[in-house]
Amino acid sequence: GDILDDYLRTDGVWILTRNKQFYKTNNEKECAEKCEAERNFNCRAFLFTRKKLQCLTLAENAKMTVTFNSTDAVLYEKRIYLLQCKRGIGKDYRGMEAKTWRGIPCQKWAEKTPHNPNYTPEKHPSAGLEENYCRNPDGDESGPWCYTTDPATRFDYCNIPECEGQCMQCNGEDYHGEVSRTESGLECQRWDAQEPHMHGFTLKHFPGKDLKVNYCRNPDGELRPWCFTTSPTKRWEYCDIPRCTTQPPVSGLGSQCLSGKGEGYRGRIAITESGNACQHWNAQFPHRHGWIPDRYPCKGLEENYCRNPDGEKRPWCYTLNSSVRWEYCAIPHCDGTEQEIAGMSYMPGQIPLSEECYRDKGQSYRGTTSITASGKKCQAWNSMFPHRHEKTPDRFPNADLRDNYCRNPDGDSSPWCFTTDPSVTWEYCNLKRCDDHTQE
Repeated sequence: GDILDDYLRTDGVWILTRNKQFYKTNNEKECAEKCEAERNFNCRAFLFTRKKLQCLTLAENAKMTVTFNSTDAVLYEKRIYLLQCKRGIGKDYRGMEAKTWRGIPCQKWAEKTPHNPNYTPEKHPSAGLEENYCRNPDGDESGPWCYTTDPATRFDYCNIPECEGQCMQCNGEDYHGEVSRTESGLECQRWDAQEPHMHGFTLKHFPGKDLKVNYCRNPDGELRPWCFTTSPTKRWEYCDIPRCTTQPPVSGLGSQCLSGKGEGYRGRIAITESGNACQHWNAQFPHRHGWIPDRYPCKGLEENYCRNPDGEKRPWCYTLNSSVRWEYCAIPHCDGTEQEIAGMSYMPGQIPLSEECYRDKGQSYRGTTSITASGKKCQAWNSMFPHRHEKTPDRFPNADLRDNYCRNPDGDSSPWCFTTDPSVTWEYCNLKRCDDHTQE
């Protein structure tokens, strides 16, 4: 086949990289041949400029560095380096997984501690032994592996999902296929276009979501990949992408303590920090909600354990207290320190009025309250789930639409937000007006 079939093409994009080589070529095919023959580094992509007929071979692709618009440039990325799954035993796997199935970080292939390796970049230059990424240089039947950083475990296998062509794992957040029609057959609108539908899902605001061409994607945690359509009468629609037949990848044993925002927490704490028992995720009483385990198979929504399926500040749950819809949970930090609540010493919903109040209509309010007057959690402004809307950070750049904090971008009577309750689009926030006599 054509040499360019092994590359993913993106028009009008330039990527910033220090490790590159310049060549003069007549066309993209010649540039691809330069990339294949590159000996100064491992060529993952190349840029071709039509006017100057200039070819740049690159050690990095768009997953690894910064991108920006450049009208005359065409970016070609080697598909093998974009795959985060393995074909067969994964001998050609070139993804960036760097830990074993148990979660132990991999040792760098070029290092000699804690284990002296038999497989090194010098001995096996074509095996892709870069950094500490999982690889299969010896054709092991069990798939990609690595030497580990645990002195007691010389090597172990990595948990790399199987590639199954145009299928999706979980809710398709990592789907990178090329389906570009919706389930009713409508053609998708390009992500870099604002016609016929204006939107905030751009590469600039969602750099890691692979919003290329007009391919179906799931950048906002929807049920499955979707796209804006080219029909003026249908803003968006889901795409018909089948689920992979293999099981979703298991993330080791899951974390039993709080690391980062706790999205990987899989412990069994099932009580909130104020002592309320958690509601089961598959129950709709006392609180109705959209986080149904069958819909989100990779979020760990088991029993009534505290989880963070939506990128909140830390794990939380709906409570069995009918007057308290949800609360954060007290999860011990992985480093052993006491849990700290980002500068807050109060419970969700309990607002210290000296700090959390607004003046006039609250258009200047820049606090961090994210609870509505009825106790519902706010939806993030750059999210379209569960409610699609036009109040995006790029359309209201001066309104400070960060995270899911209460704001008043449209001159309403007081700060408000969209809610995470699918049945309630928006509500005013649990905020009091500042006493005008209080010293600023």
